[in-house]
Amino acid sequence: MSRKYKFHNKEGLYFISFATVYWIDIMVREQYFSIIIDSLNYCRKNKGLEIYCYCIMPSHIHLIIRAKDNNPEIVLGRFKEFTSKQLQASIKENVQESRKEWLLWMFERAGSKSSNVKGSQLWQHNNKPIELYSNEVIDQKVDYIHQNPVFSGFVNETYHWRYSSSIDYSGGKGVLAIDYVN
Repeated sequence: MSRKYKFHNKEGLYFISFATVYWIDIMVREQYFSIIIDSLNYCRKNKGLEIYCYCIMPSHIHLIIRAKDNNPEIVLGRFKEFTSKQLQASIKENVQESRKEWLLWMFERAGSKSSNVKGSQLWQHNNKPIELYSNEVIDQKVDYIHQNPVFSGFVNETYHWRYSSSIDYSGGKGVLAIDYVN
């Protein structure tokens, strides 16, 4: 893995992004979004993950985070491992999932192409962490995260996307508790 994709300052505030294999739109049903939200809540309450900003899109997730125990790569690794298993199980059990066979085949295909995966793979390996070192960079990344559903054409206003902290920064209450960027 490239040096630029590592958490060099374990105490730092980071912008991270990670996507599903082949950028497949998986989070298209409430039950799949719920797995992600519940898992992020668990990491926040039990694993020391501070979440300052988020946006969960159909094929990828953007976060601004810090790990209280200075172990962001471990917390994210566990999150991705757990949600991968939960999402795949949910897809397998969902009688309404019209893409079930294709999705499971794609996950198997991705796993077979990776030397460090046994079985299937849902998430791409990298997190692309970028340390946020100034208020200007923080503001830029918060704006980028919140604008993502608007740029994708899902909503006209950032705070209309249910799975984004833009709601919280606009005075409402989102689906995930956050820590605020000052």
